[in-house]
Amino acid sequence: MKKEKILVVDDEEDILELLRHNLVREGYAVVCAASGEEALQVAASEQVDIVVLDLMLPGIDGLEVARRLKQSTDSRETPIVMLTAKGEEADIVTGLELGADDYVTKPFSPRILIARLKAVIRRRSGIADEKSEVLAIRELTIHAGRRHVTADGQPLDLTYTEFQLLHFLARRPGWVFTRSQIVDAVRGDDYPVTDRSVDVQIVGLRKKLGGLGKYIETVRGVGYRFTEN
Repeated sequence: MKKEKILVVDDEEDILELLRHNLVREGYAVVCAASGEEALQVAASEQVDIVVLDLMLPGIDGLEVARRLKQSTDSRETPIVMLTAKGEEADIVTGLELGADDYVTKPFSPRILIARLKAVIRRRSGIADEKSEVLAIRELTIHAGRRHVTADGQPLDLTYTEFQLLHFLARRPGWVFTRSQIVDAVRGDDYPVTDRSVDVQIVGLRKKLGGLGKYIETVRGVGYRFTEN
């Protein structure tokens, strides 16, 4: 069995040691970084499977670290779990939009964090089974493995969350999903996201799809569905 390597980023030494101890005990390999700059250096030099990332870091903050990781071809697919004392909705939504896979607020239980990490790993394993899938729906083509979308033959620049949302809906045309079901499918259970943040993602995705945005239909009082009508 492959032992996942986890990069833990936090400027508090006691938290780094707490997480290192608990993660190693669970069988994971662990590397630590105490700043945003160090985190980016480690991510560039080592093959890590998941990142636990604090937001409030000296120098380059956690949101900027997440942004750079998702912009890099080498790390854009690496899951990120944000661990932070900042629990405001704006920070949660920003983390989502940058591509964070989960969000845990301080103070935290190591057992709960580890359960969240295991859930992210399971979800990513499930996504791997869909890597070879290509959806062709009229003028829209979605390549799951390459995370590549074209509309009328033109490539679209989608964020991680926008791609996940589009792929989830397009694989089940005609099915109606509530906002909470969409969040669970794209991000996982117990995720602290409001209905409003889902609506914001849909608006941005429709805008990028242009005329094909009509395929994502609002079902009043329920949620959304993908339709070819």
